[in-house]
Amino acid sequence: MRRNGRHQIRREEREERGIRPGEGRWVRQGRRRRVRAALVAGSVAVGLLLTACSGDGSDGSSYDRGGSKARDDNGFPAPAPVQPTGPSGTDDGTAEGDQKGEVRESAPPADYLSTFALDVDTASYGYARRTLEEGRRPDPSTVRPEEFINSFGQEQDYERPDGDGFTVTVDGARTAAADPSRGEEDANSDTFGQENRDWRFLRVGLATREAEDAGERPPAALTFVIDVSGSMAEPGRLDLVRQSLGVMTERLRDDDAVALVSFSDEAKTVLPMTRLGDNRGRIHDAIDTLEPTDSTNLGAGVTTGYRTAVDGLREGATNRVVLLSDALANTGETDADAILDRIADARREHGITLFGVGVGSDYGDALMERLADKGDGHTTYVSNAEDARTVFCDQLPRNIDLTARDAKAQVSFDPETVDRFRLIGYDNRQVADEDFRDDRVDGGEIGPGHTVTALYAVRVRPGASGHVATATVRWLDPNSRTPHEETGQIETSSLDRDLWSAGTARSGFQVTAIAAYFADALRSDVVGGVGGTAAPVPPSLRELADRADDLASTTESRPIRQLAETIDRATDLG
Repeated sequence: MRRNGRHQIRREEREERGIRPGEGRWVRQGRRRRVRAALVAGSVAVGLLLTACSGDGSDGSSYDRGGSKARDDNGFPAPAPVQPTGPSGTDDGTAEGDQKGEVRESAPPADYLSTFALDVDTASYGYARRTLEEGRRPDPSTVRPEEFINSFGQEQDYERPDGDGFTVTVDGARTAAADPSRGEEDANSDTFGQENRDWRFLRVGLATREAEDAGERPPAALTFVIDVSGSMAEPGRLDLVRQSLGVMTERLRDDDAVALVSFSDEAKTVLPMTRLGDNRGRIHDAIDTLEPTDSTNLGAGVTTGYRTAVDGLREGATNRVVLLSDALANTGETDADAILDRIADARREHGITLFGVGVGSDYGDALMERLADKGDGHTTYVSNAEDARTVFCDQLPRNIDLTARDAKAQVSFDPETVDRFRLIGYDNRQVADEDFRDDRVDGGEIGPGHTVTALYAVRVRPGASGHVATATVRWLDPNSRTPHEETGQIETSSLDRDLWSAGTARSGFQVTAIAAYFADALRSDVVGGVGGTAAPVPPSLRELADRADDLASTTESRPIRQLAETIDRATDLG
């Protein structure tokens, strides 16, 4: 079920609730919370980018239908009140004798809210593809499920708004499926065990307006910060960067401008901010001078890049810094937070955001991802010329312009119908529930043509019916910084379709589920078998590969075909 309603919200004072943010894991009716000393809780847990080319109940026992005890005056769900979640125990919120992460079925609910900053990064999936192509499994620490899911944004069927902001789509499906080999015809029959019968996937889809034609967007002022260290000599690194920048130079408009900064052990401005116009030859010549040399002083590169961007700042243009690197920093400042401190003034005063494009078989994923997250930007990863053309050409309009700043989402689950839920991924994008409407708290920057998908595994209460959840997205207008909100809701009746039906294939739901299952299997480091945690008993990699192959044939989608091939490689490694 879809229901949209736009509201312009005045900024309200932050409420003092004494709540600390929980963690994104399996929880009994919410995320783990620690409450005040008088209510020490037991824990209950289980387990692109910038591119450049073309009620009542005062005793706390009752909740409203939005999953919280009260609603804000503007009608949106307010954070649920703090409640005890078990016997007092250790300082970290676990009862004495309990193990961290152990399921404690006797614990009452903690909350029914899930809050996170929006994210359209895709680098994790791109790097996993590259690693598996080379016959290696990716390090589980580099696997971020939300980036796998959001790599298939163009496969989703979400409605889009006419202007800036978002539409909200909320839908769902059963994770269980019929097994004809056992004579089961009812789609409620469960091939994965009785435990899986009451589980559903719930998808929250957010979409911005379509990207404008290149001629209709604002002009761009792009500062490219290019790693020319020795490690970039490997094929598929600096050579790919040069090729990509060359193609981009021909695709940008005459009123766009670019600057080039290179860095190895030191950083230098190769080309100051230069309007394309009649200067394309000069820009090509500057690109051709880029050659690999010494060590990697990434901190110096980012600092010099921002200085160059500020020097070449253009009023009325979209000003961006794009970092192209394998992010293997080995000299100078190598800590992401310290690097970001150096450029904090430029980011805040001029709104210049940092976008990371990763390259190379050895790739500093953690450093690049943190730089982009804290630099109000995005990351992607390119491994070949096709990827580079997609990033630097096809996706440009989605990443130069902005339609929303500091975008955050909050999903309020109804305790009358929901027993447990888990947000899949977004582990380092969690926001404290009480900070949802605090516009000083950082969110995500989103452009036109983007979609953001959040997938939840939800266990519904047996026999329950009615309201399941309300999803709200909040963002600031990129120019006036006026806050806006949009909501969508879902009922239990909208969770009953079969995950593997033809309808879910057409909606993009199946590829979302497959990507989530795949990421979870890689992150759990279970080779070729059952063991992910996206649902209680997920399909094996072999079954997942077959599902992806069928979906690719049905949709004739090249990205889904690549996903099927990637899952096949992971299965073969087992």
